Amino acid sequence: MSRRLAAALVNGLLAAGALFALFPLLWMLSVSFMRPGEASAFPPPLLPGRPTLDNYRELFARAGMGRHLANSLLVAGATTLLSLAFNLAAGYAFAKLRFAGRERLFGVLLGALVIPAQVAMIPLFLMMKGLGLVNSYGGVIVPALASVFGIFLVRQYARSIPDELLEAARIDGAGELRIFATIVLPLLRPIVATLAIFTFLASWNDFMWPLIVLSDQAWQTAPVALAGLSREHVQDSELMMAGSVVTTLPVLLLFLALQRHYIQGLLLGSVKG
Repeated sequence: MSRRLAAALVNGLLAAGALFALFPLLWMLSVSFMRPGEASAFPPPLLPGRPTLDNYRELFARAGMGRHLANSLLVAGATTLLSLAFNLAAGYAFAKLRFAGRERLFGVLLGALVIPAQVAMIPLFLMMKGLGLVNSYGGVIVPALASVFGIFLVRQYARSIPDELLEAARIDGAGELRIFATIVLPLLRPIVATLAIFTFLASWNDFMWPLIVLSDQAWQTAPVALAGLSREHVQDSELMMAGSVVTTLPVLLLFLALQRHYIQGLLLGSVKG
C-alpha cells in the first residue's frame, strides 16, 4: 500500500469518526429550529422543513432561561477564579516549599481521588447547612474552591521550576508572596490556562450538586433548570433541543477556542517533574 493511499485511508476513517461523533450535536441544532411536533415524525427529518426561532423565543420569554444562564455564568466564573487562587498556591507549596509532612499529606490527597464524589455529598451538604450556605451561590462555590486534581496538576508542572531561580530571589530579599506573584505565576501560565478551562467547564456542566444545594428555582443553574423544564414539556422535543443548544453552545465554543492551551497544559503537566 502506497504512503498516499494509507494517508487517505487514515484521514477518511478520522473524518468518518468525527462525523459520527458530531452527528448528535448537529441534529440537536437542527431540531431546535423545527416547529412543534415536527421531530416526532417517522422517520424523523434531518433538517427543518420551515426553520423557526419560536423555540428560542419561548425558552427565554416564558421559561426564563436567561436568568439561569446568568446564574451558571456567575457560579462558573467565581468558582474558576477562586479555585485558581487556591489550587495554584497549594500546588506550588507542595512542589517547592518544605514543611513537615508534605509528602504524606500529598499522598493522602491523592488517595482521595479514588473516593467517588457522591460518597461525600451528604456530609458536605450537612457542612454547608451548618455554615448557612444552603440555597445560595456560596453553597455551590465553596466546595469547589480546591480540587485534588488541580493541586496535582499544578504541583507536577511547578516542580520543573529551577530551585536556583527561587533561591536567587530569596537572596535578593524577595518574600515568598512576591516570588510567587512575579516569578512563579508567569512560569505557570500554560497550566493556569488549562486549569481555568477545566474548572469552568466542570462548574458549568455540574448538575448533581447544584440540584441538591439550590432549592429555590430562581437560583438554579442552566443544567438544573433545563432538567426541570423537560419534566414540564416532556413531549416538546424541539423546545428541549433549543434549551440544550443554549446550554451547550457557550462552553463548546469556549473549549474549541482554547483547546490548544488546554491540551498543551495537560501534556506539559504530565511530563514535567
